[in-house]
Amino acid sequence: EQMAEFVSLPVGLLDRIHQSDELIKLLTYLLEACSLIGKGLRECKFSSEVVGSTNSFGDKQLDVDIKTDKLIFDALLASGVVSTASSEESPTEVQLVDVNLLKGSIYSVAFDPLDGSSIVGANFAVGTIIGIWPGAGLLNRTGREQSCSLMAQYGPRITVALAIAGRHMVNGESVAMELTFIEANKWIVSKPQLTLSPKAKTFAPGNLRATADNDNYRRLVQYWIEHQYTLRYSGGLVPDVYHALLKGEGVLSNASSLKAKAKLRLLFECAPIAFIVEAAGGASCYSPSEVDLLSQAAGESLLSVLDVPVSDLDRRIGLCCGSLEEVQRFHSYMTGK
Repeated sequence: EQMAEFVSLPVGLLDRIHQSDELIKLLTYLLEACSLIGKGLRECKFSSEVVGSTNSFGDKQLDVDIKTDKLIFDALLASGVVSTASSEESPTEVQLVDVNLLKGSIYSVAFDPLDGSSIVGANFAVGTIIGIWPGAGLLNRTGREQSCSLMAQYGPRITVALAIAGRHMVNGESVAMELTFIEANKWIVSKPQLTLSPKAKTFAPGNLRATADNDNYRRLVQYWIEHQYTLRYSGGLVPDVYHALLKGEGVLSNASSLKAKAKLRLLFECAPIAFIVEAAGGASCYSPSEVDLLSQAAGESLLSVLDVPVSDLDRRIGLCCGSLEEVQRFHSYMTGK
């Protein structure tokens, strides 16, 4: 689908970003792509059928994966400000434009075009995850270097949780906000500030199979159950994190074990989401991706996901993010404290 009748950034966002920043142009194209994906899902323009191909990670690709991937790559190329891009479906550093031909600020972008493709056939909410880094290249970067990240959710409404680093803001302060897509290709700022309380009573425990041979994770999940936390888990990373952001409290965990290894990718999923969560006043925690490494982490202080280097485009990690006190609890249990 061609990009037409271009969307415009809402006033509540435009008046808070430095106007000379090419980030405005990039966000305009990305929001257009997200609106096309959301409308395409509703109009059944994408299929959840397997197309017979796999990405370089060995994951089977669906029709919806390939088409949404192309929509975002097209948006990045059209923006004219992106040097390098990488996708979970195309996990290499793709040079879109020669850096020497770009003027002004340039960016590199990593994204998961449709997180939750395994549940899209059941009409569950799914989403898109995008991280934006300044300069050229993604390898060996950290999430903290991001200029901006966004998480689009396609449910009853098309919404975006957006975080922007303080250096791009007029007031110099990082922000996390929600945008909502309405008629006539228009976005509005539906929540000017997303805020996560330090305390939580809802939990979303991912990769529960790991509790079979990761005693630390099993004890943590049992703690949440015994203390009557409310379960809010859909099986989709985007809607489960989004729920916490909109409710203002909650924790998502995704630990691993020898038999249930880590699946979440640092570059395409964890770093962009952690950037949003921490901009909302929450916290994130890196957890080693194999249970036999947990002993090495014992006694170490909590390490934010934003400080973990992208040493490999396919680097996978354990993750916890959300309300501060629950992230600290996750760290304590995982390190055996």
